[in-house]
Amino acid sequence: QVQLVESGGGLVQAGDSLRLSCAASGGVFNTYTMAWFRQAPGKEREFVGFISRFGGSIGYGDSVKGRFAISTDNAKNTVYLHMNSLKPEDTAVYYCAASTSPLPGMWATRYNYWGQGTQVSVSS
Repeated sequence: QVQLVESGGGLVQAGDSLRLSCAASGGVFNTYTMAWFRQAPGKEREFVGFISRFGGSIGYGDSVKGRFAISTDNAKNTVYLHMNSLKPEDTAVYYCAASTSPLPGMWATRYNYWGQGTQVSVSS
């Protein structure tokens, strides 16, 4: 059973940067596709980005493309979300997810495991 624990959220100002971490345990880390999603109050869960198993493929949602980046540290079983040029509309709970599917892409239903989420709030 894979367990995911996010950290690094907080309150920042528009234009600031923030790095979220997701520590994974209970599985072979680099055999999973890892992803980040977010959910703002009253809105549906939104795809942020993914990094495929072994890091061969990376993709981002249109709203964060060019500002956010995903990376992994396989030695630490950790995936990171580097967020730059933050905007108030980036305010949301950010979730880490893992999938055993080879190509889960942006579809949340294809991810088997989820973290508890970490709050990111961006003030204007």
